[in-house]
Amino acid sequence: MSKLGNLGARLHRGEVGYDFVGNRKIWYGISILITITAILGLTVRGLNMGIEFQGGAAFTTPKHMSASVSQAEQYAQDASGHDAVVQKLGDGSLRIQIAGIDTDKSDSIKTKLAKDLNVSSESIAADLVGPSWGDQIANKAWEGLAIFMVLVVIYLAIAFEWRMALAALVALIHDITITIGIYALVGFEVTPGTVIGLLTILGYSLYDTVVVFDSLKEQTKDITKQTRWTYSDIANRSINGTLVRSINTTVVALLPVAALLFIGGGFLGAGVLNDISLSLFVGLAAGAYSSIFIATPLVADLKEAEPQMKALKKRVLAKRAQAAAQGEPVEPEVTDGPDDDYDDEDAAAVVGPRTQPASRNRGRGRPSGKRR
Repeated sequence: MSKLGNLGARLHRGEVGYDFVGNRKIWYGISILITITAILGLTVRGLNMGIEFQGGAAFTTPKHMSASVSQAEQYAQDASGHDAVVQKLGDGSLRIQIAGIDTDKSDSIKTKLAKDLNVSSESIAADLVGPSWGDQIANKAWEGLAIFMVLVVIYLAIAFEWRMALAALVALIHDITITIGIYALVGFEVTPGTVIGLLTILGYSLYDTVVVFDSLKEQTKDITKQTRWTYSDIANRSINGTLVRSINTTVVALLPVAALLFIGGGFLGAGVLNDISLSLFVGLAAGAYSSIFIATPLVADLKEAEPQMKALKKRVLAKRAQAAAQGEPVEPEVTDGPDDDYDDEDAAAVVGPRTQPASRNRGRGRPSGKRR
């Protein structure tokens, strides 16, 4: 078995682990800092919306153009008076996008471009998008995102509880904000492909979150009937138990997306891949982070605000203080003994590996074989 597999098994059994929930203030601070940076980038630079959202024209030249991308950008700006985005396609043709122009001016722009590029006007294909149609596309995109959020909250509230639904919603908003902020900072064009990628990564983010929530739900069914673990303890064990699985699924998903973004869009120059691959790459990474460092610790905070969870925490801490005063281990150590037992309170809740240290009271109450 590989070292990673051994680590995953030990994490699942609770033999090793990292206190994600206990250090949640650090992760909250990091997320707030990243989110503020993304919002500032969005406010200062804004989004580079494609012609599908703000209207304009897209011109596609013949194959194997001799003009460079920078030359085509200059020609398009001179012809239209607007900034242009030029992408070199795989067959050597150029796609020139000019946003915010009136569609009735497209013929004159096309003629000027053909003259500058030294090609016939008929060989340049033009796709026109009116501003009203672009507004409709933008509104539909926001409506789709809002409907997605509402359905997610309703489902999670029914399948789990409202606190988990709220935590998942916060994590999703966190992922969306970071992804959109990165688009503003790097200046990549926002297209319908970007929206598709954004909705896709929200699904991946929810997948990781739901895996942890499902483990947490199972392990806290009868949590108030024991005095060994608090809700935060069990939440932390749930994160550690699914940590390697979350990392593996995220890395496997990131590898092909990274190939699209860095090799396809960067090295090979297929710029049309950037709009969807960047949203997938950033969103997948942010989703994996939020499911581990944001969603579950936030659930623990919300749950431990409940009176019964406060009372449970008080009993657990009191029991640990008593054990420490008597020189006993404060935290149970995991052993491999098949005959390990645990008290009635601990048996009521399955919260981690059912392998506890040998009780110093083992044998108490058992028949000794002596006649009375």
